[in-house]
Amino acid sequence: MKASWEKIEKNVGVLDIEVDAEQVATALDKAFKKVSQQVTVPGFRKGKVPRAIFEARFGVESLYQEALDIIVPESYIEAVRETEIQPVDRPEVDVEQFGKGQTLKFKAKVTVKPEVELGEYKGIEVTEPDVKVSAEEIDAELSRLQQRHAELIPVEGDEPAQNGDVVSIDFEGFVDGEAFEGGKAEKYSLELGSGSFIPGFEEQLVGLKKGEEKDITVTFPEEYHAENLKGKEAVFKIQLHDIKRKNLPALDDEFAMDVSEFETLEEFKKDLESKMQERKKAEADSKLENEVVEKVAAAATIEIPPVMIEDEAEQMLREYENRLRMQGMSLDMYYQFTGQNAEALKAGWREDAEKRVRNNLVLEAIAKAEGFSVTDEEVDEELEKMAPAYNRSADELKRILAANGNLGSLKNDLLTRKAVRFLVDNSKKVAPVA
Repeated sequence: MKASWEKIEKNVGVLDIEVDAEQVATALDKAFKKVSQQVTVPGFRKGKVPRAIFEARFGVESLYQEALDIIVPESYIEAVRETEIQPVDRPEVDVEQFGKGQTLKFKAKVTVKPEVELGEYKGIEVTEPDVKVSAEEIDAELSRLQQRHAELIPVEGDEPAQNGDVVSIDFEGFVDGEAFEGGKAEKYSLELGSGSFIPGFEEQLVGLKKGEEKDITVTFPEEYHAENLKGKEAVFKIQLHDIKRKNLPALDDEFAMDVSEFETLEEFKKDLESKMQERKKAEADSKLENEVVEKVAAAATIEIPPVMIEDEAEQMLREYENRLRMQGMSLDMYYQFTGQNAEALKAGWREDAEKRVRNNLVLEAIAKAEGFSVTDEEVDEELEKMAPAYNRSADELKRILAANGNLGSLKNDLLTRKAVRFLVDNSKKVAPVA
């Protein structure tokens, strides 16, 4: 087989491929074996008709499309490997010559991964994050734990509901006098002041007593998830059944023993501070990495093929579907609930999709420019780290990834991490503005 590559546009070129007559003959043989199983010739069982009789009856041309379906993909893959191009989309194939006893000649118009012209990527100025945990932050965390472990005490008599109370309500919502889907519930438990409902809803329940009814008016936000309710005024008919008030536990040694493995509040606070420090450091590191990558990517020159952005948006849709599935919801259910569809979701993500593609291309170019590589030992080390999360051995995980063709993705991920680490290590860190 012969193959040559010629670029005709920025990210588009043509593969000129010629396959020898022997390979064509082999493809025709395979095509005959398959097609002969599907035709009926009087006097012969299916698949047993001699080749000569088949061709005399149906013509050798009847095998051509099947043979092309066999030989073109194989030849294209071999040509891509031989010319070392990196396609990002399906090729447009134009067959110029094909026939029994002939060579196969065809052209494949291919969109390839774009070239990246890097800007400055060393010494990039980034803000040094503050990772100190303040006493106020520790107190706020303790307060959240207090709230989480509070005892709910029924409110007796005619005492009205107040902010922080947990109420049980029936409600039904109406827009323009018509009830709307998802706007009705019975004995719904709601913490007043939690911000769980649309703005204005919880505030209007403050002061209501057990057994009382009330109509409250609210306006749905313009960015509300349900298209039919965005910006609409709604009236909710409310009946309050029950009020419970939180009894917060004291912040003492007994509280520490109840919520942790420590015996004193002081020990618990020190451990809490340490864990908050670790979490804050991880968040700060991630923020720093994102900042330096964004700046380096913005300085690069790339003409990204639209198909790469579309593919990334499609990948984001699959990721979103997986997250929904983990919450017990399907995409179809989400579409019905929000009035959106796949195209609407992807359209909203295209800017982020383009940013992800750009960042990945730039990091790949930096790894190449700096001569980074990933060794088999590094892959094995990563698999050892991943194995416990999947409840499998590293060797078993490696076999699964290899069988699914995902081992290369793992290597690319490790290479990207090296590039990010390099950018951070070579950045210029400045103190945050006070």
